[in-house]
Amino acid sequence: MTPISIGKLRGLQRISASGAITCLALDHRQNLRKALNPADPSAVSDAQLSGFKLEVTAALAGEATAVLLDPEVSAAQAVAAGIIPNGVGLVVAVESTGYSGKPTARQSQVLPGWSIAKAKRMGAEAVKLLVYYHPDSRTAAEIEAFTAQVAADCQEHDLCLMLEPLSYSLDANHKLTSAEKRRVVVESARRLTPLGIDVLKAEFPLDSADTDQAAWEAACAEVSTASVTPWILLSAALDFEAYLRQVTVACNAGASGIAVGRAVWKEAVGMGSAARADFLSGTARPRLTRLTALCQALARPWTDFYTAAAPFDWYKAY
Repeated sequence: MTPISIGKLRGLQRISASGAITCLALDHRQNLRKALNPADPSAVSDAQLSGFKLEVTAALAGEATAVLLDPEVSAAQAVAAGIIPNGVGLVVAVESTGYSGKPTARQSQVLPGWSIAKAKRMGAEAVKLLVYYHPDSRTAAEIEAFTAQVAADCQEHDLCLMLEPLSYSLDANHKLTSAEKRRVVVESARRLTPLGIDVLKAEFPLDSADTDQAAWEAACAEVSTASVTPWILLSAALDFEAYLRQVTVACNAGASGIAVGRAVWKEAVGMGSAARADFLSGTARPRLTRLTALCQALARPWTDFYTAAAPFDWYKAY
């Protein structure tokens, strides 16, 4: 097992239960504005965006082991409102939404005015960094260096780092085929997890239209082999039942849990206040409860990966 610091160990303990991670993801920004008002996303105010996120957090966070929020309109606001239950960890995003550069050579950055130090200071148990990554892109080395720098900052502040690499095609006219996506997701795990991250938040390593169950199992096993850290499966707005099947395969193949957003709550976006409240309590919450139980039963505990030493004089050099 890999030695880990006391602070990072405590962070992992606080975003999980029995070694499994079920992270409710609500760090969406521009794509959520677009969903809330497709005709004019810019008309969605920060207050409206924040209000939706806080309503979903209040309704669902108690069924998760952690909640992932953004620093702009939801993380501090959720803390101030007292809606993150005791025993549920806080993960805060650190990146700017979207990307800069060309679509075939994407770049990422930490949100201006935000930092790992500030996330630590405000009480986050972990931070999440999203990067757009293709191992053959001319920006691959730049993204690797950026990831390593953020990891070093997290090491300095003894804060867990959850990395979310998103794949993309190097051909602007075509999306990745299922086979190409498999290679990119697996190679991303192989190249990026040794850079100092603590948890990999990974895409399902095949196109969602691919229904070959044997290929699902083999591809998820490849991610587990390639990653030197625990990995959890993101939901990518997939329909709930389809995501549930992916989670079952991924956890059986070695995943340590999930980071789930729209697969649980996306229908609430287009609803009025009363209907939304009913949906969140009557449909979305049972979905998340079911996912959490599944992860508790099937996921590989992150404790299989890490160990921490605590000699009696540890504090002198800490």
